[in-house]
Order: sequence, then structure tokens, then C-alpha cells
Amino acid sequence: MIVTNKSITLAARPSGFPKKSDFKLVESPVPAPGPNQFLVRSLYLSVDPYMRGRMSGNKSYARSVEVGEVMIGGVVGQVVESSHPAYAAGDIVAGDFGWQQFALSDGAEVRKVDPTLAPISTALGVLGMPGLTAYFGLMEIGKPQRGETVVVSGAAGAVGSIAGQIAKIKGCRVVGIAGSDEKVRWLTEELGFDAAFNYKTTPNCYRKLLTLCPQGADVYFDNVGGEITDAVVRLINVRARLVICGQISQYNLEKPETGPRWLWALIVKQARAEGFLVFQFRDRYEGALRRIAQWLKEGKLKYRENIIEGIENAPRAFIGMLKGENIGKQLVKIADL
Repeated sequence: MIVTNKSITLAARPSGFPKKSDFKLVESPVPAPGPNQFLVRSLYLSVDPYMRGRMSGNKSYARSVEVGEVMIGGVVGQVVESSHPAYAAGDIVAGDFGWQQFALSDGAEVRKVDPTLAPISTALGVLGMPGLTAYFGLMEIGKPQRGETVVVSGAAGAVGSIAGQIAKIKGCRVVGIAGSDEKVRWLTEELGFDAAFNYKTTPNCYRKLLTLCPQGADVYFDNVGGEITDAVVRLINVRARLVICGQISQYNLEKPETGPRWLWALIVKQARAEGFLVFQFRDRYEGALRRIAQWLKEGKLKYRENIIEGIENAPRAFIGMLKGENIGKQLVKIADL
């Protein structure tokens, strides 16, 4: 019986890019569930770009992680002890249990995972928050129509790769922007993107986009912001929809960038740019997950996971994800089922 709970806490607020010393490995006794609580043993931990914002002290859509607190993060795990009527030992669950081996929960914002549907790790990827983000961002805000051109930045990430594939399912031409030749090959040769390019080796992204999007862009699924978004906005069509999902190019800057001011393009093109949080669609998760699962079953959606083992390696996995080292979903394996 394991009696020690290892967790990763925030040791210091990062200045610029996070480093390993911003985190601390802490050991404490495994907690016991009280009335209407259950104890979860973590199996897989998700690391995601949004966590960088939660490490700062800036006001945002959710409260910051305080120095000394366990890092926030989505986990899929197994209930090992329960005093809750709705959860029994052996249940597989997903929730924001944080960067730790064991966590207590009262069931709030927790969902049960069907291990027969797909590997349980997918509850943190294609059948979890990233898949839902891609689905609702594209379908509810992007509203792609057959024959339209959809451009996706951060296209080889957990969200971008799913958004692009859903656009293909909807009959669109899809162009991906990624950060390595290997990612470009994965997008075009395995996921079915019509075209993709490596922005890191492309001297002029706008000219490249002109070549790959001869009919302009009708939908832009934006995960990165910065210069790439500046380039895409220059070729949007009339009534284009810009889905603002993330701005990862800006998360680690010590001083905000001053870039082109392109709101005028929204006027000229009568276009719309809308930011969103996946949580605003939480009452519709169940239906969306059923649809995504069906696409997986039919072979219309593919996914890829990059897995690093050990809770102590969560900071390394997180930093590597921010640097774009992963293809698909970045996970940390905490324990075997």
C-alpha cells in the first residue's frame, strides 16, 4: 500500500519561459476520503498551454495557482477508496485533480470514463478537453461550410490536429501551420490535411499562405497568435470567421509584442473574430463526446500521444510542450492501471 503522495507545486512565478526551478516535488501522506468524498489514484496527467497563464499572478478567466500550491491539471485516474454514493472503487474518472499521485474529490466537475470506448488516456485528449475545444471552437464559432478553406495554426498540437480533421470531415480544404517538417508530414500524410508548412523554415508566411490558399481563408482556427495570425488575417475572405482559441506565441513573453493592427480587416471583409473557453459549452459535452467517439470508431479521426513517465517529469513535459516538442497530445504517465 502506497502511503506517500508525491505532488508538484509551484515554487516560483516564472519570468518569461518557465524553468524546472519554478516547480518543486513535495511528498505528503496519502489523504483519506471523508464523507461524500473519494480518493483517486492518478494514471495520466495532461499538460496544456493554458497552465502557463495560471502560473502568473495576472487576473484571468480562472484563479492563478498560488506559490506553494499543487499545479492545476487534468487527470484521468482510478477511484481506490470511496465514501461517495455515486463513485465506487475501480471507477475510472477524469477531473482537474492536479499534478499529484493521489487526490481527494467530492465529485464536482468529475466525469466517469468508459474504458471500453477507447484507451483511457484519450479522456485527456481527443475524448477530453482538447477534443471538445476543437469541436466547439470549429463547429460553433468557425461554422465551416463544405468547400471553404480552413487554416489552422498550431496544427500538430492536441487541439489543432483535431480541429483540422473535423474541418476535413465537414468537406473543407484544410491548411495547417506547424513547427517542424515531421509535424508537416504527419498532418498531410496521416491526418489528410490538404497542405501544411513549417513556419520556422518559411521566410515569408504570408507569401506561403497565398500559394496554399489561392481562394483565401474562410475560417482561421488560431492557437498561436503573433506574426502567424498577422499573416493569415491578410488573406481572409468576406464573412470570414476567426476562432481565437489560444495565443501560445505570447504566453512566455516578458514584454508584450507590438504587432500590426489588423482590426480594420474585419471591417473591410465584414469578418468576425471571437474568443472562447470550452467551459462555456459544458452542458453539451456529452453529445459532443458521443459524436467525436463515433468519428474515431469510423476511422475519420486519428490522434497521437506523446507520453513521458513519472510525476517528477511533469515539469519537463510541460516545458517541452510549450516549446513545441510534442506531436499531438502531451501526457505524463503517473501509474499503470
